[in-house]
Amino acid sequence: MIIAALKTIDTKDQRSVIHPDTIQSLVNLEAQIYCESGICNGININDDSLKNKEISIHSRLDCIKNADLLITPNALSREELEQMKTGSSLIGTVNPFNNIALINNCKELNINLISMEFVPRITRAQKMDVLSSQANLAGYAAVIESAQHLSIGLPMMMTAAGTLKPARVFVIGVGVAGLQAIATAKRLGARVEAFDTRDVVEEQVNSLGAKFVKIDLGETGQTDQGYAKELTPEQIQKQKDLQSDVCSRSDIVITTAQLFGRPAPKLIDDATIKKMKPGSVIFDMAVESGGNVEGSVADEIIINNGVKIIGISNLASKVANHASFALSNNFNNWISEFFNKENQEIEFNFEDEIIKSSVLVYEGNIKNERFA
Repeated sequence: MIIAALKTIDTKDQRSVIHPDTIQSLVNLEAQIYCESGICNGININDDSLKNKEISIHSRLDCIKNADLLITPNALSREELEQMKTGSSLIGTVNPFNNIALINNCKELNINLISMEFVPRITRAQKMDVLSSQANLAGYAAVIESAQHLSIGLPMMMTAAGTLKPARVFVIGVGVAGLQAIATAKRLGARVEAFDTRDVVEEQVNSLGAKFVKIDLGETGQTDQGYAKELTPEQIQKQKDLQSDVCSRSDIVITTAQLFGRPAPKLIDDATIKKMKPGSVIFDMAVESGGNVEGSVADEIIINNGVKIIGISNLASKVANHASFALSNNFNNWISEFFNKENQEIEFNFEDEIIKSSVLVYEGNIKNERFA
């Protein structure tokens, strides 16, 4: 069996789906491992380092044409899919809700499609959860990037010239990214507050030394996958109004609220921004899915009333080496879990919860009812 890995086609993304420090788990499967030339250039690792790990370096086309299992960080075009073997498998971070054509093409061309974004949030699948691993690193990067644009330091400092007060950081959304943002800001000495629609996360916020902001929105909750449930328009407006006072006293506001497969909710409007101090920073982590902040633009700094509004796409790529290490392990763990070493093939057992959730197309049929 040939397992091949492609490099990203996104020039803003430096990550790799293969990392030399994790590749041994694939080598141990006794399959042939191909990688596209330059796959690790973004993390300053050359092809020779992969060759030393028993990896064969090939052109992109050779990887696509020869692979029985093709690992990709992006959706493939119709032209590239037509070069793949009939009955082969494509596994990747393919953003399926925005790439319906990919799903239909895989069905028509009889290519099995595995979406790593659809790995379920269950204990057994944590080691495969690309969304969580990358969100964790993005939460860290959001704090670091925000601090660079602030004109004050984060920690309290006792100096001969007087005491410098700690910066105030407000994190909206306490998922994986939010928790890491809280932890990072606290480690850097900031005074941190956080809010989430799920009261169940208050204990986690407090355990990190931050203060949980309580806003009564009525009935809220979380899905069986651990995501916050979508709020009503009335609840979103109430949240905006009540968190506005917290934003006004904050030096950094980090928004993390995203809804899987849907546009991000708008949580900070122009009225709130105008209440904030000139020189303060809002970092919109949801900018790629529509943004939580009015006026935020991906990969641009917008200044509104002296407030810097920042949104960076592929945020985990700011720490690309660690992000690639985690991403590669996520892929390797999925493959290793379902790889039959004796038969040199992936076993697609749809009685398995992970297979049932993450395999979107199999043997010419769409398996996930959301896309049927």
